[in-house]
Amino acid sequence: MSNREIPYKIYLEEQEMPEKWYNVRADMKKKPAPLLNPGTLKPMTYEDLRPVFCDELIRQELDDTTPYIDIPQEIRDFYKMYRPSPLVRAYCLEKKLDTPARIYYKFEGNNTSGSHKLNSAIAQAFYAKKQGLKGVTTETGAGQWGTALSMACSYFDLDCRVYMVKVSYEQKPFRREVMRTYGASVTPSPSETTEVGKKILAAHPGTTGSLGCAISEAVEVATHTQGYRYVLGSVLNQVLLHQSVIGLETKTAMDKYGIQPDIIIGCAGGGSNLGGLISPFMGEKLKGAADYRFIAVEPASCPSLTRGKYAYDFCDTGMVCPLAKMYTLGSGFIPSANHAGGLRYHGMSSVLSELYDQGLMEARSVGQTAVFEAAEQFARVEGILPAPESSHAIRVAIDEALRCKETGEEKTILFGLTGTGYFDMVAYEKFHNGEMTDYIPDDADLKAGFDGIPKFPGNLI
Repeated sequence: MSNREIPYKIYLEEQEMPEKWYNVRADMKKKPAPLLNPGTLKPMTYEDLRPVFCDELIRQELDDTTPYIDIPQEIRDFYKMYRPSPLVRAYCLEKKLDTPARIYYKFEGNNTSGSHKLNSAIAQAFYAKKQGLKGVTTETGAGQWGTALSMACSYFDLDCRVYMVKVSYEQKPFRREVMRTYGASVTPSPSETTEVGKKILAAHPGTTGSLGCAISEAVEVATHTQGYRYVLGSVLNQVLLHQSVIGLETKTAMDKYGIQPDIIIGCAGGGSNLGGLISPFMGEKLKGAADYRFIAVEPASCPSLTRGKYAYDFCDTGMVCPLAKMYTLGSGFIPSANHAGGLRYHGMSSVLSELYDQGLMEARSVGQTAVFEAAEQFARVEGILPAPESSHAIRVAIDEALRCKETGEEKTILFGLTGTGYFDMVAYEKFHNGEMTDYIPDDADLKAGFDGIPKFPGNLI
């Protein structure tokens, strides 16, 4: 089919929205390593995880054999408010770059939360409500997950307690206020409200916090408050499962118009949007049905894939969570407060870590000034102010399109536009005022985090 017949925006019909989530683990010959109990170093069981997570979510977390899992009708009904989301051909960006490449982006910012995070937030809130819980606790970095979860909890009349990384709490007050509008309580982390928070503050006075710190606090509150469970917006298998709606819709839309991407790009912090976008395409690659080039883009200031160690590590700074095998900078790693672009988790999803370790996916790190340059360029020609996180993917999409210009190759590039940046104006202001700088941790900075990775037989680091 010729490009002229392809619309500027591809909208799927309601009936084309997925009825099942896709579990890419089912098609992986070598499965991601299981979560380990930090006390026994044995794989975590359903019963081990029950004090922390909702029952049905534990089943999804541990299931690595079922390829497709039904999306409950209540969740599909909620999805209909903003799904299917559009797949957009970036004609204006292509023209500006004077590239022969064809650029598409899947836009996940067309909902009140402003990001893809709502896809999993509504699922986790649904299962918590179905279990009869009073509420949930969580952490949030840039605030997109906290915003999405507060919206989902409001819909199901659940209490929502959010621990927000302190530097983001201070830099992004409007995201915080959206959470409060939906009824959530928001606490800057680390805080004096939890025992683990007090310990972190005593060890690191004046710290600006990290997702690892906030996770520790949220888990402590969940496990010490009757009728509550902890939920997480990235990293976990269950989250990548819920986010597969992104890739499933994208593939349906592309198949509908005879489009096949050559390169698929996503920003990578914990792995939720990247994993969701690439899942069905990766499934084809795993089965030998098609081949794609996948690129994970992470910030140079928090480079878990490109400079991390592939080892079992704690998922949180307080070391109260299970051990996950992942590319990690160490649970004690705290990104510089200079970093404004989100994607600040110390580790990467076990699924994506295993795919990367097998050579099925590439990784690239980029500095934040180059990221914001790409964000501004995109905003000026495509009419959407992108989230800083998404702009990491935009940066590399532009780089790949310019490479096509040099070589004359007519490649099709797909990237995930995970959300909008209208609550990130402090970062944009710093960029425009020339106050933004790049910070890249040196080997000594990383060694401090690596030294905290658990040492036990078989945990090669």
